[in-house]
Amino acid sequence: MEVFLIKLLQFILSISLLVLLHEGGHMLASKLFGVRVEKFFIFFDVSIGKWSGKLFSFKPKNSETEYGMGWLPLGGYCKIAGMIDESMDTEQMKRDPQPWEFRTKPAWQRLIIMIGGVTVNFILALFIYSMIMFHWGESYVRVADMTQGMEFNNDAKKLGFHDHDILLGTDIRAFKDFNADVYRDLSHAKYADVLRDGKRIRIALPGNINLLNMLKTKPQFVRPYIAPVVDSVLTRMPVADGSSDSITTPATTMHLQKGDRIVAVNGKRVNTYNAFTDEIALLSDKMENAKTSADSMKLRKVTLVVAKAGSDAAKTIAATNAGSDSAKTIAATGLDTLSCVLTPDLKVGFVTADVGKLYKVTHVEYGFFKSFPAGIRYGCDVLAGYVSDMQYVFTADGAKSLGGFGAIGSLFPSTWNWYMFWKMTAFLSIILAFMNILPIPALDGGHVLFLLYEIIARRKPSEKFMIRAEYIGITILILLMVVANLNDILRWIGVM
Repeated sequence: MEVFLIKLLQFILSISLLVLLHEGGHMLASKLFGVRVEKFFIFFDVSIGKWSGKLFSFKPKNSETEYGMGWLPLGGYCKIAGMIDESMDTEQMKRDPQPWEFRTKPAWQRLIIMIGGVTVNFILALFIYSMIMFHWGESYVRVADMTQGMEFNNDAKKLGFHDHDILLGTDIRAFKDFNADVYRDLSHAKYADVLRDGKRIRIALPGNINLLNMLKTKPQFVRPYIAPVVDSVLTRMPVADGSSDSITTPATTMHLQKGDRIVAVNGKRVNTYNAFTDEIALLSDKMENAKTSADSMKLRKVTLVVAKAGSDAAKTIAATNAGSDSAKTIAATGLDTLSCVLTPDLKVGFVTADVGKLYKVTHVEYGFFKSFPAGIRYGCDVLAGYVSDMQYVFTADGAKSLGGFGAIGSLFPSTWNWYMFWKMTAFLSIILAFMNILPIPALDGGHVLFLLYEIIARRKPSEKFMIRAEYIGITILILLMVVANLNDILRWIGVM
């Protein structure tokens, strides 16, 4: 419960800040051109019966703007006088136009008012990224420093990749660190360069690999190689039902210790930690089909083959090519066969060393002025990657990958971490800016589209058309919201 509340508070704080500044961008531009803002609300004040839907509101003396907060946390709005928007205030549009209204201003001024929100969000994201660079600097593991290389799935190996190849880059660019850009570049590249046994090798690529397939296939197209070696053992773990109770971990009962190497799971050879987790994931899939508690308990009983730390077997296996499935290594003397019952959520209770522990971490400090170009570059890369990924939204798999408030909230850390909070806030600010500029009626981008039409055609769309377009846009947005949040629910109950 505590973890949920921490994630929820970070999510609400982040969204509130972004909505406040987004709507503030519209308000600032409106004030600049003498357009009245009648209401400025965080969250929507949807009325219920006689209740106005306002949690609180106030109107400063000599101000035409009412400020407040609604109860429905789906965004916010800035009600601009003389404009057809989500408030659907058609009565105002029936009255004679006034000089302080949106509709009486030149098209270029109205255009600036409409892009004010997304402009603020994009500038905010770049500013936050810059301040992250200034305050925390940038830490990452260079792909070239991952001396054990990567592990590849069968699809990748058919293209010519080998386990332990060190990815260097593609015809698009050289790789810096291992992140989502590696997958994006490999999906579009004509070739990739790798370091294999000290030699630079060029591998031809088709240039049209499906990115979603690369990520969703089990195992994934490429992952950093991490040996299945115990780095630390957790003595106790919380019970999966979310209560405050804890249980002794299977790793403790089996007396696993730092340096022990997992060789096999239920007789299946595992060469990497990812291969180990894949085998556990297969058990999880079978657990979903278990009909009785006895069936579940049977699946939870697991046999591990372990090479104990410092033993001759561990040294032999570590010295051989870890990608080998040879019977010699799995049958090596000195291996222990251990049995255990996994926790109800199929955990063993040990942790392996992550990439940051295995390899040298590169840390770059930025002065105040140098942090801005670094932050801008980083923000533009994030935006470019997000825009590139949008092509998959309109596919069946892409629609399933949509996430709602639950998916977004889960991205925040389980403990309060200002670095991750600001990084997530900057990312959400970019998403908010991009999504709002899409040419969908009811979004800023829809209004921009109609304004561009007006500037080019030299005539306004009719008010009747604008009202109908607003209804269509709101319907589209509601449907998208329903699909995204339904996906969250289906993932939560294990259907998707």
